[in-house]
Amino acid sequence: MTHYSIGLDFGTESVRGILVSLTDGTEAATAVFEYPHGVISERLPLDEDVPLGRDWFLQDPADYLAGLQAVIPALLQEAGVEGSRVVGLGLDFTSCTLMPCDEAGEPLCAKPAFRADPQAWVKLWKHHGAAAEAEQILQTARRRSESFLDYYAGTISSEWLMPKVLETIHRSPRVHDAAFTYVEGADWVVWRLTGELARNACCAGYKAQHVAELGWPSADFLAELDPRMERLFEEKMPGPIVAPGTRVGGLTARWAARLGLPEGMPVAAPFIDAHAAVPACGVTTPGRMVLVLGTSFCHMLLAEEARFFEGVAGMVKDGIVPGHYGYESGQTAGGDTYAWFIENCVPARYERKAEAEGVSLHELLSRMAAELSPGESGLVALDWWNGNRSVLMDPDLSGLIVGLTLDTRPEQMYRACIEGTMFGTRRIVEAYVWAGIGVDGFVACGGLPHRNAFAMQVLADVLKRPVQVAASRETAALGSAMLGATAAGEKGGEYATLRQAAEALVKPPSRTFEPDRVSARAYDRLYAEYLLLHDQFGRRERLMHRLRQGGR
Repeated sequence: MTHYSIGLDFGTESVRGILVSLTDGTEAATAVFEYPHGVISERLPLDEDVPLGRDWFLQDPADYLAGLQAVIPALLQEAGVEGSRVVGLGLDFTSCTLMPCDEAGEPLCAKPAFRADPQAWVKLWKHHGAAAEAEQILQTARRRSESFLDYYAGTISSEWLMPKVLETIHRSPRVHDAAFTYVEGADWVVWRLTGELARNACCAGYKAQHVAELGWPSADFLAELDPRMERLFEEKMPGPIVAPGTRVGGLTARWAARLGLPEGMPVAAPFIDAHAAVPACGVTTPGRMVLVLGTSFCHMLLAEEARFFEGVAGMVKDGIVPGHYGYESGQTAGGDTYAWFIENCVPARYERKAEAEGVSLHELLSRMAAELSPGESGLVALDWWNGNRSVLMDPDLSGLIVGLTLDTRPEQMYRACIEGTMFGTRRIVEAYVWAGIGVDGFVACGGLPHRNAFAMQVLADVLKRPVQVAASRETAALGSAMLGATAAGEKGGEYATLRQAAEALVKPPSRTFEPDRVSARAYDRLYAEYLLLHDQFGRRERLMHRLRQGGR
């Protein structure tokens, strides 16, 4: 009898589910549920008017539970599979997506006493209300030479756990006092399903500064930030830290009945959505870099040892695949940059042409851009439309296109934007190589590889290396289903490790983009110009920072 695992990918706007055969990796069914409240960014969804601040992004955790109850029965129905044949469940989540809860796991925002307090709600990963707190934490850590900073390229993001907690303390002490715990959305869903609270090593490591060799940040450091932070991890972060794929617990009778699944079915410790793509791309050992290419870009690599070098946004032992260090770097805008250009910089005549040909503007401009040669337009772009995450770690940098003339056309600018993001990827790869960490190949996944062949060819040409495209279009959900399979263990044909699951379930790449030698040589010359701009505006010149300050 074929057994199945369910993988759930909790994204920013929706939860996607996949039902995977554990015999051969066939994706038997998929389902999507859009969050009813979506992203809450202007005011709380209440009868009373509670406006939110600038750069606030919240969510309602009730949407996550509604997604569970919609997606899982839909998967079983679509595939015509009895719930009894599902042997494990895994999930991934955006991170750091954080909520304060009581001892029973009830989110404080669900309680009448806290419903109108924004600090009681889920702070989505991209919530930037804690920017001042992040700067306070960073400066304090630097002054004290805190060792944990080495694992995060010497920076602290406002999207991470400590700044968000400190923001709660500053803005609503009563929420902090009432919180039994602060918990990631990923771990909260597992807590709901099993009754067991554990902290997955992926979120704890990349977003909460837990370092396997050092533990949590020290109480002395936390107390210097604020006395109320001193015992944060000791008192308000209970539960063991476990590697992704570890069985946290079994499905409770209540949730088994709701979802149509077996009571006691293993539920795995989760991980972050982008990181879930690594095993789903068949990468469970060092060497190949996984490129998650979507609205933003994420670059992940496994290694045997810890090395500190410029450009690593996080380095976590057992954070992705147990037994290895998981390195992460990223670009904060990829597809978002192309979308910005389409929405703001394309004349109406191009829209009419695309409509007449029955294609999207992206398809039209990609085709027109592909007819150009590298460097032909005389343009070079810096890919910092949403700041720079790697290697400069500077969110206040901004985008730049150099070489515009009265003859410049939209397809040339569109190509320059694509080339700029790929140059940014090459700069990240070079940081790894210069640090002595081998990068033996590339596997790409996400929306871009399946939708824009031109951009992928540019990437291969810029890197001067083949780039494989993962077979699955649902790599995050597939990776999560693999977690469910490993949590179930070897019983009934399941898998004891992520490596075994990957070897059995991951399909061969759907396509490989080979570099063109002529284009690669041309891009070497253009990349040299990119590096000049990169260092001038990213290291020596503060122009972009001054302009941003002047606009506020």
